[in-house]
Amino acid sequence: MQREKLLMTPGPTMIPHRVRETMARQIIHHRTKEFEHYFEKMNEGLKKVFQTQNPVLTLVSSGTCGMEAAVVNSFSPDDKVLVASTGVFGDRFVKIASRFGLDVKVISVPWGHGVDPKEIEDFLNGPDGKDVKGVLVTHNETSTGVANDLEKIGMVLKDRDCLFIVDAISSMGGMEVKTDEWGIDIAVAGSQKAFMLPPGLAFVSVSEKAWKAIEKSKLPKFYYDFLAYRKSLNNKTTPYTTAASLVIAASEAIEMMLEEGLENIFARHKNLGEACRAAVKAIGLQLFADENFASDLITAIKAPEGIDIEQVRKTMNLQYDIMIAGGQQNLKGKIIRIGHMGYVDGFDLIRTLVALELSLSKAGYPVELGTAVSAALKVLKM
Repeated sequence: MQREKLLMTPGPTMIPHRVRETMARQIIHHRTKEFEHYFEKMNEGLKKVFQTQNPVLTLVSSGTCGMEAAVVNSFSPDDKVLVASTGVFGDRFVKIASRFGLDVKVISVPWGHGVDPKEIEDFLNGPDGKDVKGVLVTHNETSTGVANDLEKIGMVLKDRDCLFIVDAISSMGGMEVKTDEWGIDIAVAGSQKAFMLPPGLAFVSVSEKAWKAIEKSKLPKFYYDFLAYRKSLNNKTTPYTTAASLVIAASEAIEMMLEEGLENIFARHKNLGEACRAAVKAIGLQLFADENFASDLITAIKAPEGIDIEQVRKTMNLQYDIMIAGGQQNLKGKIIRIGHMGYVDGFDLIRTLVALELSLSKAGYPVELGTAVSAALKVLKM
């Protein structure tokens, strides 16, 4: 029997029917009052989700392009930046900054662990910390299942003359991100994660401190020149043709998020994360991430010895219509990752755990069916 595929990945995530229905409508022109209505509605909602009074720019791009735009708009050639990397996407910040000729310093944390804010503080106070123009951090490192402590990092950076730039691509709207209160100068989010939308939009908040740096930046940019986006934002539009249908969908998705309430969303995701971790431990699997840094939005699980974990994923996908993610780069074939972000609830997690148990059993892993589900049900608030 063919079922609708359940995406339990770190992105893209499932899209609610309300949002899908908006995307099924006939296209509208992006230079009309009708579009301005949806654009303004989306922008006001974005400020609430980002918990900021600052403007939030909307780019037609993936999250990675949002990261690149944050870099090229904020710095000039040879500027020194510090990247705290805890996985694939922290390393991506390193690659982007290096490609554009910045002097990149790196705090490289063993995968599965979060960055210690004290390590950032010690670096900035040390000989290499002089003249650092920006500190770049990934909040929710989906490649490893780790969440970094932005609040404490923000306390370290408070009153320092450097920008705090955050890849919140997968965390924004799913975990607490107090952009203004924590002193985040630029936060980048992606549409296909907790925002319950297809890929295609990046959202970027910019502080007053960041605008001053942007006005002095000498790195090349054209399409993603933040100054052009700021000018257009004042006129309720974008400098170039935008993805009008995605903007309308975003206005609907954000309305749904605000109807549920941010605190309720954060609590739901936290509970799903706790239940997922309890379930996998109950059947003898090991978590990849240090639980002190465990993400509420994704659970990374070590492959049991002697089990072809990619075959487990394939079985879940082809036989049970549930897609989870595998490991990336040097973790390929060594871990699986279960996403529980966005339009997902306890029933979706239970269905996923049933498929995981059955697929592990077919692969030869000794599991008493129902054990993971039972452990999750003891934790879930349904």
